[in-house]
Amino acid sequence: MKKKITVLTLALMLFAVSFHAEAQQAKKVPRIGYLSATSPSANLARIEAFRQGLRELGYVEGKNIIIENRYAEGKLDSLPALAAELVRLKVDVIVTAGPAATRPAKEATSTIPIVMTNEGDPVRTGFVASLAQPGGNITGLSTLAPELSGKRLELLKEIIPKLTRVAVLGTSTNPGYAQALKEIELAAGAFKVKLQYLDVLDPKDLETAFRAASKGRAEAVLWLVAGGVANSQRTQIVDLAVKNRLPVMYSAPSLVEAGGLMTYGVNQNDLDRRAATYVDKILKGAKPADLAVEQPKQFEFIINLKAAKQIGLTIPPNVLARADKVIK
Repeated sequence: MKKKITVLTLALMLFAVSFHAEAQQAKKVPRIGYLSATSPSANLARIEAFRQGLRELGYVEGKNIIIENRYAEGKLDSLPALAAELVRLKVDVIVTAGPAATRPAKEATSTIPIVMTNEGDPVRTGFVASLAQPGGNITGLSTLAPELSGKRLELLKEIIPKLTRVAVLGTSTNPGYAQALKEIELAAGAFKVKLQYLDVLDPKDLETAFRAASKGRAEAVLWLVAGGVANSQRTQIVDLAVKNRLPVMYSAPSLVEAGGLMTYGVNQNDLDRRAATYVDKILKGAKPADLAVEQPKQFEFIINLKAAKQIGLTIPPNVLARADKVIK
């Protein structure tokens, strides 16, 4: 009888230890906060790219990783509260889907690691001390490639050989704006193109800016407007371009997918996929301060032929052949 009691006691103890170990293991499933200024539908491809990156590293959502998604749905003033909510949940890492989300995340915590997926100039914005040594709780990927602005003007010139006047729609408060203008001005000098600068700080400035570009006899538009305005007003932007019959070279594919003419720039899906490697390293003990901010490696040129037809523009075959993607 005593032996049976002893065996039973040992079995219960082993069960208790096993149960406790399993409970502890369950608690250790890492939680990732994903903070975005837009809606899930607006960033579907990028979100899937991030999840793909996690899967490639062996993470299965709901099994060995949990993602807490928070979307501002275009209401930027709600981002601080969403960031604070992720902090209260004590997530292990916060992934930000753009500059508009990175700022409130930074203000919400100085201890939880933050991984940026596509910040234009993280040094100039004060998010990191340097690209090589971030120095704080933020690291990730940058779209820092100011030379792209000159390349965009070059492509416009190839599509419209007689191009002489271009309106630059930008956001002067954006940290990378000044550097981008320098690149555009260099290219404009080489191509003998006159520039018209139009500031867009708020969605209400959009119609005024397009009207001014048309009155200023602009033959094309270079789009440098900050992401917050672009993401929340895609339909209006595309409609205004058609209404004023202006070819627009955008800086992000989302506007072309929404009906805009064309874009040349960083492959954002690749940046989101690569963000997963930062999450993996941090979960394995790396400190954001020691993880260098990486710059873009892949670029893409996308043309929307339907948009070209709407404004009566013919894309030369040699330019069309160089496009990575053609929307018909």
